[in-house]
Amino acid sequence: MADDHHEEDRPDYDPEHVELPAGEPPLRSTAPQSDFTMSQVGTGLGVLLVGLVLTFGIALALA
Repeated sequence: MADDHHEEDRPDYDPEHVELPAGEPPLRSTAPQSDFTMSQVGTGLGVLLVGLVLTFGIALALA
């Protein structure tokens, strides 16, 4: 059955200690209210900055 989810068998998602389970995919959480580490936030801001520089910096340099 598609609704046979055993939530009690799986540990809670912990962004500080991401470990892959032996035989199943890792728990994932994409909700905006999820806990994120400062390292993950810094990585996201870095990707944003590089994207903005590539998008607008190159256009302004060529203009």
